[in-house]
Amino acid sequence: MSLHLAILRNQYRDSVALMQLSAALAKLEGIRQASAVMATPANLALLERAGLINDAPEAAPNDLLIALEGDEAAFAGALDAARQALEAKGGDGDGGPQRLPANSLTMALERQPDSNLALISVPGQYASAEAEKALRAGLNVMLFSDNVSGEDERRLKELATELGRIVMGPDCGTAIIHGVPLAFANVCRPGRIGCVGASGTGLQQVTVLVDRLGEGVSQAIGTGGHDLAEAIGGLSMLAGIRALGEDDATEVIVLVSKPPAEAVARKVLDAAIATGKPVVVNFLGADPARLPQHPHLHYASTLQSAAQMAVAMARGAAVTDCAPVFDAETARGARGLLAPEQRTLRGLYSGGTFCYEATLMLGGALPGLRSNTPTKAVPAPDDVWQVGGHCLIDLGDDEFTRGRPHPMIDHRLRNERFVAAAADPSVAVILFDIVLGYGAHEDPLAAMRDTLLEVRAMAREAGRALHLVATVCGTDADPQGYARQCEGFAELGVMLTASNAEAVALARAIVADL
Repeated sequence: MSLHLAILRNQYRDSVALMQLSAALAKLEGIRQASAVMATPANLALLERAGLINDAPEAAPNDLLIALEGDEAAFAGALDAARQALEAKGGDGDGGPQRLPANSLTMALERQPDSNLALISVPGQYASAEAEKALRAGLNVMLFSDNVSGEDERRLKELATELGRIVMGPDCGTAIIHGVPLAFANVCRPGRIGCVGASGTGLQQVTVLVDRLGEGVSQAIGTGGHDLAEAIGGLSMLAGIRALGEDDATEVIVLVSKPPAEAVARKVLDAAIATGKPVVVNFLGADPARLPQHPHLHYASTLQSAAQMAVAMARGAAVTDCAPVFDAETARGARGLLAPEQRTLRGLYSGGTFCYEATLMLGGALPGLRSNTPTKAVPAPDDVWQVGGHCLIDLGDDEFTRGRPHPMIDHRLRNERFVAAAADPSVAVILFDIVLGYGAHEDPLAAMRDTLLEVRAMAREAGRALHLVATVCGTDADPQGYARQCEGFAELGVMLTASNAEAVALARAIVADL
């Protein structure tokens, strides 16, 4: 295999577009691995660690790099395909004059003077300055960019608070604002349940379940994963709570996060109480007994329970934190098919919050469990590339996305891990998620079908049963087609459940105490 690096000067593209381009190039014949990234120092380091470049090139952060590994004869065609994708323009294609895209915030505002939100996805060293420009221009900000310092994050959020605006992010990957899905988000019906979350897939799970339960979403406001750290103080979550408190369309509020710092949790929950609206709180892994108690606060133990409780409140029904349910007969039947040596579970996740929720639920049930979303009870594996025993892996972690698209976009790495797990005679269950919506792969079923057929054939030839347990995170309105995806995965023998929590509970019932 050979390496090739092309440098396209001053060709900035946002990271979602580049992840999609990388995935498309990697599918070309003769290409083993492809990565299209901006030439920031962080990305150059990632490419070196991924083995896609040997030495850092002479390139500026606004230059676009296309790094390829494969057969030399395939490189020219891959680069042509990349240039065609980058040069593709919208319009009616009639050969008439084409309007140039806005290349600055000022130009964009001149064209859309009524805008009130800027979605910013630029290299980290520029993100803070662009976000500040947007705030001072009267805009709220969704900051998709990462690699923004904690100091800059705090400064931007303090400025936003002073100006009466909000900064969602940095590293905010999911939001639904006035019915519009932004970045990685699902198409949910409008309604009376508003969400604020420091977790992308956590927000996705709650909003799709609200939709599937027949209610709708007023807003889903992301905060970025660091917002509830003590150094940041939950400034974006506080702004989101205030906004939902003042929003007449929002009747119920849902908060989603890993446990915040204690002082931050108190501020956030005090703000939630002050809205006067019922609030469901899902601080994954937190002990509700250690959190403030108030008639307006209702604590949920899982993402699914948070959605169910919010829907019950919206309808004036009784509110109870319910444990996930599963078909006990299905679990018993699955256990009965296992060979004596089949005792372990492997989790292969694309959503980090799903993996973390699974880690919390399985920590006390599976001895020796490891996870790269560790908790106090569950340590990280020594080597995420070589795992054994009970193990849960978030394949969207930076360790796996260096020089590669995210697994929600490109399923190849996870498919490889499926095959490796199926080859291990101790594995009884492979637990995984399937995420639909904007930003995700256009057809996860097509991307995974051959691999799932292969792993089932491997188990069958070895005289073993191998149970595939999953949930599909999506809605009927998502572009991939929720019903079609569910039907297709079920036909492949996947045991589907309504939520991640139910999938984890079913998998636990199959392998626990073996």
